[in-house]
Amino acid sequence: MAKLDTATRQGQIKKAVLDIISTEGIGKLSTRNLATRIGVTEGALFRHFSSKKEIMLSIMADVKHDLMDEQERIVYSGLGAGEKLSAFLCLHVKYLVENKGITMLLFSEAAHLNEPKLKMGLREILLTQKEYVSRIVRQGISEGVWDPSIKVEDVALLYMGIPITLNIELILQSGEIQQDKFCARMLPMFVKLLGKK
Repeated sequence: MAKLDTATRQGQIKKAVLDIISTEGIGKLSTRNLATRIGVTEGALFRHFSSKKEIMLSIMADVKHDLMDEQERIVYSGLGAGEKLSAFLCLHVKYLVENKGITMLLFSEAAHLNEPKLKMGLREILLTQKEYVSRIVRQGISEGVWDPSIKVEDVALLYMGIPITLNIELILQSGEIQQDKFCARMLPMFVKLLGKK
């Protein structure tokens, strides 16, 4: 087997972590199982990451870079609020479907390891996404398309339940879900909630 550079091997390790969680459950995430999954020794894992915590922090950094940077572009784009909400939600769904297990991993590891950096990183992700949704909703209210009497913070908090719902669907459907259909089901309900009275 050819020797892979560190970045490539780190990517394999992180992908294997998510694969194990989504197919076998978080209880099966061990260095032995992880090493077997990617075909290296346990010692080789630690040449690429110094600890399990470092793997989790790297996955969290990926979420910020791969998902949230794109969500930020949507929020500050010139699109109307309805288009922003659709693009934001469907991007979120697509990311979670392509990275099955990520929500479960971040929530469980932040709580289980009682690691301040993980907890702080997860809190930052959630608060930022909540703020992004709040901005989109406020824009829709100012555009006159959504009900001005709604409580923006409550709506943003309710939005945060959609990724959790997606994870439930992924579990119930054994990991097989069509992201476009899921987005198409969630979006009209959410927009109806925002609609003018």
